[in-house]
Amino acid sequence: QVQLVESGGATVQPGGSLRLSCVVSGGGIFSQYIMGWYRQTPENERELVASVYGGRDAVYTDSLKGRFTISRDNRKNTVSLEMNSLNAEDRGVYYCNAAQTTWPWGQGTQVTVSS
Repeated sequence: QVQLVESGGATVQPGGSLRLSCVVSGGGIFSQYIMGWYRQTPENERELVASVYGGRDAVYTDSLKGRFTISRDNRKNTVSLEMNSLNAEDRGVYYCNAAQTTWPWGQGTQVTVSS
């Protein structure tokens, strides 16, 4: 059984920084999966915001470029999201998952941007 456990979410002030982490257990050879971070809000469905390939190539949405960094440690089966210059539009529940799989979703981790 695949398990994805996200952590690191918190309430931060605008312009602040945060580092999210995801630990993956099960699912085969971790380095073979494209991993991504997704964001969901009460107003919008869950959407992919960043992806990282096994070889560590990364892809971001335009709004995240220059502010967020996705990375992975294939020895520890972890995926991270370094978040900088946070604004209100970055708020939401962040989830990690793999592309082209039927893995379940984890509980996510809440990011709140507030003064």
